[in-house]
Amino acid sequence: MNFIEEYYNSRDEEARLLSQHGQVEYLTTMKYIEEYLSSVPDPVICEIGAGTGRYSVTLAKRGYRVTAIELVKHNLEILSSKLDGSEKIETFLANALDLDFLADSKFDLTLVLGPLYHLYTRRDKLKALKNAVRVTKPGGYIFVAYCMNEPTVIQYVFMKNTLREIEEASLLTPDWHCVSEPKEVFELVRTEDIASLDKELPVERIKLVASDGAAHYLKEFIDGMDRETFAKWMDFHFATCERNDLVGASNHTIDILRKNFAD
Repeated sequence: MNFIEEYYNSRDEEARLLSQHGQVEYLTTMKYIEEYLSSVPDPVICEIGAGTGRYSVTLAKRGYRVTAIELVKHNLEILSSKLDGSEKIETFLANALDLDFLADSKFDLTLVLGPLYHLYTRRDKLKALKNAVRVTKPGGYIFVAYCMNEPTVIQYVFMKNTLREIEEASLLTPDWHCVSEPKEVFELVRTEDIASLDKELPVERIKLVASDGAAHYLKEFIDGMDRETFAKWMDFHFATCERNDLVGASNHTIDILRKNFAD
């Protein structure tokens, strides 16, 4: 069992996603998915790293044709348990780095909402991204999620008072970039790291979005909000989640890309 499987086998990912603060990321991601699907007749969707199916199952139950790919068997079992057989969905236990079984230019929308959290070398990141671009139709969209560096330094180094242990383990560079290995589970990036990857792909960036904004900083407060206050919080979040000066402070971001048409 690798570090990723051990992490997700022991974690209640469903509870996080269904918490009120977890809903911020979900509602934001769905907002942009719906926005781009609205202009595509009968879209075909692929989710690489589908997890427990929060997005794949939702989209399949709305009638979309979905291919869901997941690395962790435990997660895929939870995803499959949510299906009743009426959905137009195929599921595969597979790795984002090895998608040769998928045809080129097949999907209108490709979601990569987890794999880049767990890839630690530039080579592997680019391989996963190139796979996602390859299976997407020209003019189609690719959504890529990232975990961001600065919120991690603030929350897990300083707020949790782990600075001494982090420094002793040499997990911070002199300019405060987190150093990740598989045993740390998550890879942390900055906006300039994302832009550097995009430059090597045949894509155009449409938007870089702060998918949860300040939700993790304030999760206790957000989880305690009544429905009306939470709705106002989402209004505020949607009004600010595309601001360049705030994106890097979000725990998670979504890089929304469009695949270039061939010359």
